[in-house]
Amino acid sequence: MLFSPTDVDAIRLSLQVALVATLISLPFGFAVAYAMTFGRFRGKLALDVIVNLPLTLPPVVIGYILLLALGQRGFIGRHLLQSLGVRLLFTWKAAAIATAIVGFPLMVRSIRLGMESIDQALVHAARSLGAGRLDAILTIILPLSVRGILAGSVLMFARGLGEFGATIIVAGNIPGLTQTIPLALYEYVSSPTGDRLAMALCAVSIMISVVVLVFHEYLSRRMIRKD
Repeated sequence: MLFSPTDVDAIRLSLQVALVATLISLPFGFAVAYAMTFGRFRGKLALDVIVNLPLTLPPVVIGYILLLALGQRGFIGRHLLQSLGVRLLFTWKAAAIATAIVGFPLMVRSIRLGMESIDQALVHAARSLGAGRLDAILTIILPLSVRGILAGSVLMFARGLGEFGATIIVAGNIPGLTQTIPLALYEYVSSPTGDRLAMALCAVSIMISVVVLVFHEYLSRRMIRKD
């Protein structure tokens, strides 16, 4: 067989980490996009900077910050995780958290673009007719933001498939446990006899990315036709 069981695990873990990271980010991404689009509060610029910071920071820096925060001496690790008996570092869950943080700005931007295209008169009309804020979100903002939510989710998933820097810091490169496609490629490239296996994993990564992008284009065209 072209792929070993370890390679199959790397492919599976890549899909799993990207999917979980997308699901983790989705509710927070929608909430932050809503606050930045419709909110009127002090500190909005600061929130914008914090949300987009992962786009400018090297992923290794994000991974190191997470390592300090989630470690035994970190604030979250010492005061929360240890008391709950939860271990995150050097597991696939840590990789999912790191991937979610790295790709979070892409999701927020896509959802925010969808919300900014909503006619504000529709929201004001609903509120003037007695609809509460939650009703307006569920009946107007959420349905009209579906295109942005789908685009952000697909971009987040695609970004998660290629995450390397933050993942290797907080999850390591453990075959069968935390090794994703980029980490497996790194290991094969470092080996003088790993060219063939590296090319095979590259082909799989390209195929998955093409499928994701085609699916994104298909959804976009369907949404345009419905409009």
